[in-house]
Amino acid sequence: MTMKKQRTASSVPKKTSLWKRILLNWQVYVLLLPGLIWYTIFCYMPMGGLSLAFKTYKANLGIWMSPWIGLQNYEFVFRDPDFFRALSNTVVISFCRILFQFPVPIILALLINEIRSQRYKKVLQTIYTFPHFLSWVIVASIMLNLLGNNGTVNAMLSALGMEPINFLGDEKIFRPMLYITENWKGAGWSAIIYMAAISGIDTEQYEAADIDGAGRLMKMVYITLPCIKPTIVVMFILAVGGIMNAGFDQIFNLSNPAVRDVSDILDTYIYRITFQSSADFSFSTAISLFKSVINFIFLISCDRVSKLVGENGLFA
Repeated sequence: MTMKKQRTASSVPKKTSLWKRILLNWQVYVLLLPGLIWYTIFCYMPMGGLSLAFKTYKANLGIWMSPWIGLQNYEFVFRDPDFFRALSNTVVISFCRILFQFPVPIILALLINEIRSQRYKKVLQTIYTFPHFLSWVIVASIMLNLLGNNGTVNAMLSALGMEPINFLGDEKIFRPMLYITENWKGAGWSAIIYMAAISGIDTEQYEAADIDGAGRLMKMVYITLPCIKPTIVVMFILAVGGIMNAGFDQIFNLSNPAVRDVSDILDTYIYRITFQSSADFSFSTAISLFKSVINFIFLISCDRVSKLVGENGLFA
């Protein structure tokens, strides 16, 4: 027993200190250094500006010397009815995005994976990915030309003797238009992640399923989906962690005053306060910090729930 204990103890490698590991792998850390410097300068140092949420910004004093006012900015925020309208719209649009947009790239990746012709598959990947590289300014222009009051679709409806439809000015239609256009623009790009996960699946599992007589649908349900489930879980956690980001670029370019009651989100609310009225940087910073805190809470909560149901989550 003593000899076994000695062998077991000697077989366990000794832990080296952090600095020794850095010295042993210094080449890796040299490669990481530019990225770390970039994140430090452009991501972490600007976080000091969040102190404006608890100050009254004075341009002549700068961020650091502006006077502290505690939680007074948040008192103004929670008294503003426009803030609660923007918050409600943000939450509703974000949850509907998860419901109507999150599954689309997964389904698209599964369908593309079932195509046997490699050439046809590459053509489809290119077609579905291309809209991602169009800015929302261009997409909004296309939508205006197609669906505007004087657009192509309404011109065709008028020619057929039908009443024109106000696609971009009707509150009932506007939100579905957001989900449809986002799926058209971004589903192909997001599907790349799932297709990469599918390409890493061991082909022997499909060969064994073929021997057992499984069809395409059975292999998709019992092999492909379970194998990419960890990727789906991670992407879902990230989507929930961005619940307060309802898509500023898209809504800013597609919205108009006629649909403000259903399209005004926190980001457009912040933009309006900061740039379209008398600028109040402290007030807008307070709302931005509120957004970040809520996103962080959702991210951690979703990660914990995923671990409770047996998944790995984001954090070890």
